[in-house]
Amino acid sequence: MNFLSTLVTFQNLHEVRRLCHWGPIIALSVIAICSTVAILDSIIWYWPLDTTGGSINFIMLLNWTVLILYNYFNAVFVGPGYIPLGWKPETQQDAQYLQYCRVCQGYKAPRSHHCRKCNRCVMKMDHHCPWINNCCGHQNHAYFTSFLLLAPLGCSHAAIIFIMTMYTQLYERISFGWSTVKIDMSAVRQFQPLMPFSVPAFAATLFALGLALGTTIAVGMLFFIQIKVILRNKTSIESWIEEKAKDRIQHYQTGEDFTFPYDLGTRWLNFKQVFTWSGTPKCDGIEWPVHPKCHQHTLTIEQLKQKADKRVRSVQYRAVEDYNGACCPLSKGLQTFFRTPCTEEPRIPLNRGDTILATRGTKWWMYGDKVLNEGHISGGERVRGWFPRRCVEKCHYDTAASDSTSDKKAN
Repeated sequence: MNFLSTLVTFQNLHEVRRLCHWGPIIALSVIAICSTVAILDSIIWYWPLDTTGGSINFIMLLNWTVLILYNYFNAVFVGPGYIPLGWKPETQQDAQYLQYCRVCQGYKAPRSHHCRKCNRCVMKMDHHCPWINNCCGHQNHAYFTSFLLLAPLGCSHAAIIFIMTMYTQLYERISFGWSTVKIDMSAVRQFQPLMPFSVPAFAATLFALGLALGTTIAVGMLFFIQIKVILRNKTSIESWIEEKAKDRIQHYQTGEDFTFPYDLGTRWLNFKQVFTWSGTPKCDGIEWPVHPKCHQHTLTIEQLKQKADKRVRSVQYRAVEDYNGACCPLSKGLQTFFRTPCTEEPRIPLNRGDTILATRGTKWWMYGDKVLNEGHISGGERVRGWFPRRCVEKCHYDTAASDSTSDKKAN
């Protein structure tokens, strides 16, 4: 298994610390609870050594658990793949089409993005997932998507076991008035359960049923979102970039015809870019097969245009109240407290007099970049995030587009 070779490599032992995070702790706890209770309920409901059906049911249950954990740990420890620190394109002329990352001290390769959580530029970054405490990207996209598929299937199987266990055990003890419900229980009544189905067992089964159903719905929805972008050979970030490209072209009426460069024309070809028999995705994470009408830097050029447009559209604000960066600041009003953005994007503390270039916002919150001095900019530091709208006021002079400091900012 790939993740085992990763674990035993000395220089990667620190990756085990990724499990010490609320996301993996919750995810592994749900897997452990559903699997353990399902195995115990299978012994009570359908003893695997008495019938062929019981054996198949038990083997399938163990199979789900193994496959789910295999793909989960691969998604965690194999990782998305990172652009080497200080990376530069082979041809210096290509550098004009790429964004420069001051944190990694190198250029961003096509389809890569800098992750604030991992503090690295990630190959073909889709998103940073808190449940694996890692990014979903080029190298682990297939494992992550397989996990999203297998988890709902395994939980659906476990939910059936939970329901049938409660039904068979309560069938003769409590009358629910189900006179029309007829289920053949002859196959499962040929033996006496090895373990009693007590009140704690009933409570544990009911709790596990809730977890299984919730996981099936939530993770199943995430799977359909992922498979949708995979069949178009996109990532979630690239889908957003494509939408912004259409908005930019429509807003400025440029007449451009933007074609997404990585859609190879058929769903099968796009699917094979992520899922392979070897488990290793195609491409090296730097260069990619592209649409005949496009080239390697079609998307990166569009990103540069959007960055320039973002600087033009940004609005300059000045802080009039101090803000400590709290996620839900009660001191800033109830509406600000209850309508805090539901996102993992950071909040930025403000001091009276700070200047911020806002790029988007809601009625109660705004998102933007804090204008820093030359020393911080040269060190690659960038401070951006959400802050309460009531803490700032709009400047009455427009300097956002011409501010040399904002031109020097790079992500």
